[in-house]
Amino acid sequence: MGCFFSKKSKRKSSEKDERTPTTTTVETTTTTNSSVPLGNNSEEPPKQYSWDKREKVDPKDYMLSGLKDVTVGRHPGKLNGQQFVIQDCENCNIFVFDHAATITIDDCVNCRIVLGPIKGSVFFRDCKDIKCVVACQQFRTRDCKKMDVFLCCATQPIIESSTGMKFGCFQYFYPDLAFHFKDAGLSIFNNNWSNIHDFTPVSGEKNWSLLPESSKVLDFVPVPDPESEFKSVRISGDPERSIVPLTKGGRRKDSDESCLFVFFAGEYTTANARKLIDEVAAKGFVLVQTKEVSMRPEDVKRVFQNSADELVDWITKGPVIALELSGGGVVDACRSIADQVFPGTKVFVSENKNSSSRDVDNFFNFADMQMGL
Repeated sequence: MGCFFSKKSKRKSSEKDERTPTTTTVETTTTTNSSVPLGNNSEEPPKQYSWDKREKVDPKDYMLSGLKDVTVGRHPGKLNGQQFVIQDCENCNIFVFDHAATITIDDCVNCRIVLGPIKGSVFFRDCKDIKCVVACQQFRTRDCKKMDVFLCCATQPIIESSTGMKFGCFQYFYPDLAFHFKDAGLSIFNNNWSNIHDFTPVSGEKNWSLLPESSKVLDFVPVPDPESEFKSVRISGDPERSIVPLTKGGRRKDSDESCLFVFFAGEYTTANARKLIDEVAAKGFVLVQTKEVSMRPEDVKRVFQNSADELVDWITKGPVIALELSGGGVVDACRSIADQVFPGTKVFVSENKNSSSRDVDNFFNFADMQMGL
């Protein structure tokens, strides 16, 4: 069951089907047959088909239009993977705490917007002065001005005919968010928030930039008003509670030393990756980027080279989660963490700082090609 909305399109109510069926009255004669037992000539109830049982959809439930100076949105379970439209809104706080198929935002001005995970694309058109939190498979803007975006995007974000665009890494939490990521088919480890493609670059000008590393999401998109209908939703903008790991992305690294740390599929792979992030952060190291991808035997040989033979069987168990960590002494620190914190877990850790840069390049170049980046 799905809903589709075209931008500002309406079907004319005056349209009629020219093929008007004709009605023919047939005169029948009822004959009583004494050989038919009483009770067998009653009419059977009409058959029920699956499409007859579908819940009626009201398009208004999947649209916010023409609103001003209000706090609005949708609670968890209200969209449940449907398409959604936001248009012609001004000075609004909009909170969509659910997962969706696609979302389009048209002609909105001076709005703060939080969008739950989107399985397909989110498309901003003709918008201005927007501050938003977005998690999606594809991110696009066209004819937009001055947007601050805290983003988690599985593919390369694209801007077109847009200026004053600023991007930061997704930082957000509400209780159902992890389930919504799963329902939308998004991995929290595949986030290309800083790898922006400008479809219409202007020579000598930069239409986009990265938000300061110290930017806090709640300074841009505050929590809902205590008097609003969303006051009961427990929200956190603390990077340590964010469902998506906070990564440095395309920002300049403070150290030339990086380390590749890879977890192979198992029951606690995601939890182990999060544990590692906490461990290295406590030691002052930086998480640069993460990826979750599937590998084939030939990929293992190309990426891990001398260590490939002992790892080939492990990639058949599911996708791997890889992390690039940076800082002086990070390789030795990661090897120590692997021995002390994950002694029974199959991992790959760069052997030394002389080969670690090659390890990082080999894996993430492969991952980007695998994901079409």
